[in-house]
Amino acid sequence: MSMFEAILLTVITASTPLVIAAIGELVTERSGVLNLGVEGMMIMGAVAAFAGAQMSGSPYIGIVSGIAGGAIFSLLFAFLTLTLVANQVATGLALTLLGLGASGMIGESYVSIPGIRLGNIPIPLLSDIPVIGPVLFRQDLIFYLSIALVIGVNWFLFRSRAGLKLRAIGDSHGSAHALGIKVIRTRYLAVMFGGACAGLAGAQLSLVYTPQWVENMSAGRGWITLALVVFASWRPWRVFAGGYLFGAVTILQLHAQALGLGIPSQFLSMLPYAATIVVLVIISHNRRTTLMNTPASLGKAFVPER
Repeated sequence: MSMFEAILLTVITASTPLVIAAIGELVTERSGVLNLGVEGMMIMGAVAAFAGAQMSGSPYIGIVSGIAGGAIFSLLFAFLTLTLVANQVATGLALTLLGLGASGMIGESYVSIPGIRLGNIPIPLLSDIPVIGPVLFRQDLIFYLSIALVIGVNWFLFRSRAGLKLRAIGDSHGSAHALGIKVIRTRYLAVMFGGACAGLAGAQLSLVYTPQWVENMSAGRGWITLALVVFASWRPWRVFAGGYLFGAVTILQLHAQALGLGIPSQFLSMLPYAATIVVLVIISHNRRTTLMNTPASLGKAFVPER
């Protein structure tokens, strides 16, 4: 394998959890719900996936466990914000803190235990194509699921009747309710989908990216995901491109450290997060376009009239 192929593979591995979690958060925000607890759901998915794989001996059971862990954890957020009408920002932040603490407690017994790595699934014929074959068609299941999610969510939002209803709720929940659309039920499903995607992203971290359990292994990726959704203007294909941009920046700092460049390691380690801040500044200069794409009822509670 050439150095170029190795770099591309590491970029894909680093970008996949960002894309998956951002796609889930995009659907959640399209319904008008702002869930800042992505980091907490992701780390809960990571520990659930690792524990599931260890207890069953199968990484595929680990994937299912990660998805379930993220989805169930998101239900707590949905209940507090949609049923009890708690503040979405405060609840999301609390969810992140709870997830970081709970995952550390659950995963304490799994520290230093070798993980079960999710194997690659080569696609016949396509995986034999020079350069792009090993990079794109000899990947693990979660990578293929990330591509399917981007395509599926793009079709769902802009080509299906259910996606139109979801966007209508995000733009004006009051009008959607007047038309007979089940606002609360739809938002519950959107939040659970976002949680399931965050859990799947966490499973990728503990089964593929670093096949072991390390406390706080999400390392701020949930916050990068939130910035990525805004950066992409709530468009699935832009999320895909932006996810790989952020992933490339992450890998760039690792390779720069490996080459022994005369740059402080602390500066290189902060590059992905500095890039997030730069992107948000750029977005603020293009505020008109951003406001046009923002779901109008994002973060606003809906209380149906009795």
